[in-house]
Amino acid sequence: MASMVTNPVTNANSDRSKRKKKKSMIMEDNHQSYARWKSEAQQQIYSSKLLQALSQVSLNTSSSSAPRGGRAVREAADRALAVAAKGRTRWSRAILTSRLKLKFRKQKRQRGAAVAAVTGSSRSKKPRFSVSKLKSKSLPAVQRKVKVLGRLVPGCRKQPLPIILEEATDYIAALEMQVRAMTTLAELLSGSGVASSGSALPPQSPPPSQ
Repeated sequence: MASMVTNPVTNANSDRSKRKKKKSMIMEDNHQSYARWKSEAQQQIYSSKLLQALSQVSLNTSSSSAPRGGRAVREAADRALAVAAKGRTRWSRAILTSRLKLKFRKQKRQRGAAVAAVTGSSRSKKPRFSVSKLKSKSLPAVQRKVKVLGRLVPGCRKQPLPIILEEATDYIAALEMQVRAMTTLAELLSGSGVASSGSALPPQSPPPSQ
């Protein structure tokens, strides 16, 4: 009978130890992911995926639906980064699914425009009064900053603060690695371009002897 009586002090201690263990595991995972993005091996993996993505961009430049210029390069670099993350994080999964969402939205708009053209009905859009903007102005400064941070990290717009901080730590480390890889790639390409242009120059004739 006495064994069935629960001790509140023991339960509180066990809950506290579980929370500490979970927190330490999260911190260890964050440290491992940050160290992974710092490694040369991960940068080489991303560089190879980036070259593949950029080659696809050059092949799809003739398509009218494909994004052009710097936007296409940025999207290819972000998709390669998400593929390198293997979809283990929210931000990588959000980047991989964003292209499909944009495609579905475009198809939906085209269907709506076609229906409106056939039926001849066009709805006049009224100016919408945004309640969320008023709410955001009344929020404390810390909550406003958390909201902004959630918008900057893909897939974290409506997530709580611990998840936003965890995702932001991994996302920032991945972006730093992306900058290093793209800088190295740009230097290699510019160096090869200078070398090829130098080899194409005609040999200079010696000055005439006086």
